Amino acid sequence: MMVSHGLYWTLWTLSCFGQYFGQDLQIPDLPPLAEGQSLTFTPENPPSTWRQASWLYNADTTIITAASGAVVVNPDYEERVRFDPNTLALELWNLKLYDSGTYKLSVLTSPGVTITAETSLHVLERIYHVMLIGPEETLIEHESSANITSKGNGTITSVQWMKDNSPLSSSSRIIFSSDNRSVSISPVERSDTGEYQCTYSNPVSSETAKLTLIINYGPDGVSITGPDVVDSGVQVFLSCSANSEPSASFSWTFNGSDTGVTTDKYTIDKTDFNNSGEYICTAFNRFTNKREFKTHALFVQEGGDEGGLSAGAIAGIVIGVLVTVGGICGLIVYLTKTNTIPNISLQQKGEASRAAQRGQEPDLHYEEITDSQKARENRINLEKINEAETYENVAYKNEYENLKHGVLNQPRTPEP
Repeated sequence: MMVSHGLYWTLWTLSCFGQYFGQDLQIPDLPPLAEGQSLTFTPENPPSTWRQASWLYNADTTIITAASGAVVVNPDYEERVRFDPNTLALELWNLKLYDSGTYKLSVLTSPGVTITAETSLHVLERIYHVMLIGPEETLIEHESSANITSKGNGTITSVQWMKDNSPLSSSSRIIFSSDNRSVSISPVERSDTGEYQCTYSNPVSSETAKLTLIINYGPDGVSITGPDVVDSGVQVFLSCSANSEPSASFSWTFNGSDTGVTTDKYTIDKTDFNNSGEYICTAFNRFTNKREFKTHALFVQEGGDEGGLSAGAIAGIVIGVLVTVGGICGLIVYLTKTNTIPNISLQQKGEASRAAQRGQEPDLHYEEITDSQKARENRINLEKINEAETYENVAYKNEYENLKHGVLNQPRTPEP
């Protein structure tokens, strides 16, 4: 009997209080929200029956109270809230910054029994009107400093700096302020040229401002490209370049005299020897007020259309010389093989010897060759050269019996 009584008591207790025994009324945490948004506080494990439910703000301001089917709303929240009696959820619309705080749900389930749950809400102002203010004066490399300051409105929880889409880091020249809202660069260098970005952000919004810095530098690294040695009668281009921001202006002098050319290119339409000399290109930057020059020496040599020989003409001359030399060598070989040169010599010596025996002076006929004889010999030699080229394989086997003048068949003068 005692066991039955104990069992009945347990069952009655569970039926009356089981709706909240072992259960925990909770409200999930909420992420930060932006001003103007709406949200719903939805409790977990609400009781199935209840006598009265109230939502409170910061524990001392009642937003809404519901009991016996009646709902009473605080006038400050009219047209901004709605209560769901089935889930005990509270909707809050058009959030204001002052809505940030703690929200508590209190539920009276039975006389003297109340369960509660609470959560926090953080309402943030959206970020807007972010801007960057930078230097207005001209920035010169190694001479100027640059300060960039950021401004913006809203709830700012983070400030991030970038340059050309990469994080901007501090260094001996780049220094950030304590609140990270401004940066100082001193002295500036050409590598500081680029787009600077500053981003203001919070959990509900962000906005980025941009500013471009241009660092003026140069000119330096002036160079001239073009030939050093050219033929006369050709066109020549000399090109000048320099590292400079903004782009440098150029001027040219030739052998110390101004040419009047003010572009980066110098053109000689047709060279002659007067174009040989020293060319100087001077680069000038009007912002940095600096200039730098480069010298280029040009030598014009004989060639081209100024009386020089083309490659084809030179090749023709060389071939002609080789053919002539070959012909002469062939003639010498031929005359040597046929003993023509020695016979003529012996004939002249014999005549001179007989004249000496007669006690006479040697006849000039045997010591000198007359003009007519020279002409005749030249003609014979030319004929021999021509026929030697035609009959080169026969030259060493006979005495060319087909020669027109029969010179080689004449009887030789016997030795005295």
